[in-house]
Amino acid sequence: MHQPFIRNHQYNEIKKRIGQLQNACNTVSDKKVVEAVRNDTEMMINGLFLEATDQQKQLLGNLDQLHGTADFQRYLQALEPYVIEEYAQVTDNQLKKLFPKIKKLKLPDLEAADSRFATYLGWTDIAVNRLFIVYELGGKLVGFEGKYTPTNKKGVCFLCSKHTEVALFTAVTKWKPAGVSSDYYRAIGNYMCVNSEVCNRNITSVDVLETFIHGVLVGP
Repeated sequence: MHQPFIRNHQYNEIKKRIGQLQNACNTVSDKKVVEAVRNDTEMMINGLFLEATDQQKQLLGNLDQLHGTADFQRYLQALEPYVIEEYAQVTDNQLKKLFPKIKKLKLPDLEAADSRFATYLGWTDIAVNRLFIVYELGGKLVGFEGKYTPTNKKGVCFLCSKHTEVALFTAVTKWKPAGVSSDYYRAIGNYMCVNSEVCNRNITSVDVLETFIHGVLVGP
């Protein structure tokens, strides 16, 4: 029985670095340079899993055996069963409870999504131009929503740092400074991928996402 231990963003980072190593093997003739890239790749992967067991280290290691395209493909495929399905147990009722003020909440198709490759759940309600995001923070599901304005052009997503088709996402913060009037509000926003599935397959760190969530739900 496989015990998953790799989060989606970690798998994406591994995939990116393994791709760079594969490119070096295919295009660089200097063996010392290739080995330097191989060593850097191994150090990066080890750095993602500082508390890995011996079995996990063995699974992630053996990069010296990767040379041809088939080797790299097998390596990544061998890791897939160990990617955590973070949202496999999430239900429609749980999502509804995260957005109690929205009476006609449009829900995502949870059965159609592959929860192994989702750092966050993101879906849109085009009818009202809203984007909904759910993320597990500190072992607890949190959710927030905001205005979703497609730009119909490409830009850099603030979450995954990839150049893709983006939309402006703006969320009103849920906190208020002491002593402000009842009609006070503050919104924060940024450009992110139009397609959350694409974003989830590119994101390699949760730092920016967690900072944004903290800004929306808790405040500076």
